[in-house]
Amino acid sequence: MISAKVPDGYRPCVGIALFNATGQVFLGHRKGFDPASGWQMPQGGIDDGETPLEAACRELAEETGVTASILLGETEGWLCYDLPVDASRASWKGRWRGQAQRWFAFRLDGPDSLVEILAPPGGHKPEFDDWRWERLALAPELIVPFKREVYLEVAKRFAGFSNST
Repeated sequence: MISAKVPDGYRPCVGIALFNATGQVFLGHRKGFDPASGWQMPQGGIDDGETPLEAACRELAEETGVTASILLGETEGWLCYDLPVDASRASWKGRWRGQAQRWFAFRLDGPDSLVEILAPPGGHKPEFDDWRWERLALAPELIVPFKREVYLEVAKRFAGFSNST
């Protein structure tokens, strides 16, 4: 679902597509998730008083260690997905039915060694146990099914920043 504003019942969040110099996108493997479908791009909630862009920069640093990046673009509107009921109850005690995300595209401004998922800055707990560069068009096939429609939309909207080969 695409919405001009955050719909009621959805947690306002950001998603980040981090591209390397060759146009591949960062995918992190979520700790404790299925090896085949546990991949995702960085994402997270928007704190009170924070703009979506500020949240995207913070989440990118917290989840990947990357602070050297160049903003390439932003989606218009909010891309929404529903969480499976069991996951919603476990994660947010049923407060949210899903997430509404504003997506940002960044390019890594430096070498791959800037990526640090196991010891993120600021003492944040690692969310990923592995990472890789991948073709953006392949990303929707590597994530949990309930996020797939959002990832298909992100792949379409950010295709110009990616390497489709």
